[in-house]
Amino acid sequence: MLKRYVTILLVLLFSWTVNAQEIDRTDPYKMMKQVAEQSFKRLKAEQPKIQENPDYLKVIVEEELMPYVNDQYAALKLLGSNLKGAKREDVGEFVSAFRAYLVTNYAQVLTQYTNQEIEFGPEPLLEDDRRISSIKVDIIDSPRPNIKLEFKLRKEKSGDWKAFDMIAEGISFLTSKQSEWNGKIRQEGILAVAKELQDLSKQPIRFESKTQ
Repeated sequence: MLKRYVTILLVLLFSWTVNAQEIDRTDPYKMMKQVAEQSFKRLKAEQPKIQENPDYLKVIVEEELMPYVNDQYAALKLLGSNLKGAKREDVGEFVSAFRAYLVTNYAQVLTQYTNQEIEFGPEPLLEDDRRISSIKVDIIDSPRPNIKLEFKLRKEKSGDWKAFDMIAEGISFLTSKQSEWNGKIRQEGILAVAKELQDLSKQPIRFESKTQ
C-alpha cells in the first residue's frame, strides 16, 4: 500500500516537464499548477517514444524535473546527524549519487503513469520571511480511493522555490529513506551508501505490472 502511495505521489512531482521560462518559480502554488497542467500533456504525447525506449524517461526527468528539485538540500537533510565529522568530499559524492538515484527512481515511477488527474488544495498564505511551504494535492486514482499528498518546498536565496520532500498519507519520502539508509551509513560510512546509490542509478528503466 505504501508503494502505491509513493508511486502516485512521485508521478505527480516527477512529471514537471515544462520550460523554465514559462514557469513562475516565485510562487510555489502557481508553479506547481502550471507545471502539472503542462507536464501531463507531454507525458501523454511522448508515450510512443517512451514505450519504445523506457530509458528516455531518464532524459525527461533530467531535463525537465531536476531544475525544480533541490536535490542537494534534500540529500543533506537526509544525512542529518551523519554530517558531523564527515569528510567534505564524501558528502559531495553522496549528494551526487543521491541526485543520480533520484533521476532513475523518478524515471522508473513514471512508467506507472496512467492519466491520473490532480486536485489542488487551497493556496497557502505566504509570508515574506517564510522559507518553507506546503502544497496539498489529491490524486484521483479511480476506482481506487483518492491519495492525499503534500509537497514540501523551500524558498531559495534567489527567491525561487524548489521541492525537497514529498509526503504521501503522512509518510515523508526523506524520512523513510533516512530510516532505510541510516544504519548502513553509521556502520559502513557515507561512501558505502553513495556507491549503492550509484549502482541503483545505473539500472535500466523497465515497465512493471500495474495490477497492484
